[in-house]
Amino acid sequence: MPPTSSQAAKRLDPQTLATSALEIADAEGLDALTIRRLAQLHDVTPMALYRHFSDKDDLLAAVADRILADIALPEPSDEAWDVQLRAVLTSFVKALRPHPKVAGLTMFRILISPAGLALAERTMELLTQGGFSTDDAAEVGRQSVCSLIILVTAEPGATEDTDPVAREDGLRAKRASLAALSPHRYPLITSAADTLVCPASTDRYYALGINLVVAGIRGVLADPDA
Repeated sequence: MPPTSSQAAKRLDPQTLATSALEIADAEGLDALTIRRLAQLHDVTPMALYRHFSDKDDLLAAVADRILADIALPEPSDEAWDVQLRAVLTSFVKALRPHPKVAGLTMFRILISPAGLALAERTMELLTQGGFSTDDAAEVGRQSVCSLIILVTAEPGATEDTDPVAREDGLRAKRASLAALSPHRYPLITSAADTLVCPASTDRYYALGINLVVAGIRGVLADPDA
């Protein structure tokens, strides 16, 4: 006898459901992620999932926590504070990179989820080691984390249509639009149209973004008037 919807729901746990919800959001976007859609995926009624999530906001919070749970913070070492900070921020970005369509959700869960709190504490610890006061470390850490979330959500080409043909068509149209600009008025934009639309190397895109954040932090620390 096949299991009933109630029996199937009991076998589902919040972690499994959050993982499934993340897969839907990654593939189809946040608008496609609903309690009903998730229930259909697991062959249960929507009401069966309300024992785990009170509403869609609760579901989205679980998705954000699921992403943050993938952060693998490096162990403390004897390296300079800024070198360790770069490694911490890199681990954060690494967890977010596979999820550009939904990475923005994590911004609201950093100081709520256990993984987010661990990231925040370690980041502030390194910033205070570098010479920031606790309050300044909080502000610098917050802005740095927010900047990196935006780095992921704004990755050129990452949120294009997931269909390969449609995605390439969309990127081609954007390249053509930039290339059609006057090369006399916009010589640099037209010559870098391909890179502006989609970076040649996403690894370089992220490495550069993280380096800019860390360099900016060092610059703030060195400027007493900042």
